[in-house]
Amino acid sequence: MAINLEKLRDLIRNKMSEYFGEQFEDVELTAQNEVVLNVHRDAIVGVCTKLRDDPDFQFSFLSYHTAIDNSALGTEPRYTAIYELYSINRTHRVRVRAGIPEDDAAIESVTSVWPGADWMEREAFDMFGIIYNNHPDLRRILMPEDWEGHPLRKDFPLGGVKSFYFKRSSEPRAGEPENLVPRIREQRSDI
Repeated sequence: MAINLEKLRDLIRNKMSEYFGEQFEDVELTAQNEVVLNVHRDAIVGVCTKLRDDPDFQFSFLSYHTAIDNSALGTEPRYTAIYELYSINRTHRVRVRAGIPEDDAAIESVTSVWPGADWMEREAFDMFGIIYNNHPDLRRILMPEDWEGHPLRKDFPLGGVKSFYFKRSSEPRAGEPENLVPRIREQRSDI
């Protein structure tokens, strides 16, 4: 039983304002007909729990979580955590956004609300460096443990970094073994 998006927006605005006061910032209906909630990062677990448990919403499925680095836009806060929620029973979607400042890049983990957030939060931690407080296993998931930096940050270098790779020996008389040999190369351009 799908609900009209304007009614959903108004219902979320009324209930979230009542429960969370100033920690609930706003809810909007975008030009693409998407309902988007903006909440304070301290209220993220409470808001997500309410959206999951309230019989009017029933957002039982976290379909996606990621983050955005807003530094190229020059806006504050630097990071935005984004949660895409879906109600299987009511067949409607909502996006929840919470701003995260650069000087304290941390937010509470929602794994207590949706256990499936585990690996998605680990990916955002690995790629953006956002700390998820009370996460059950916060460690790198895509990059090696000794990797320095976070590749999806806008200030991460694009070139000029030494990389390590293996190459089959193509010239045996060059004194190289016939099996795999480590090579070091330095990238001097952004291409």
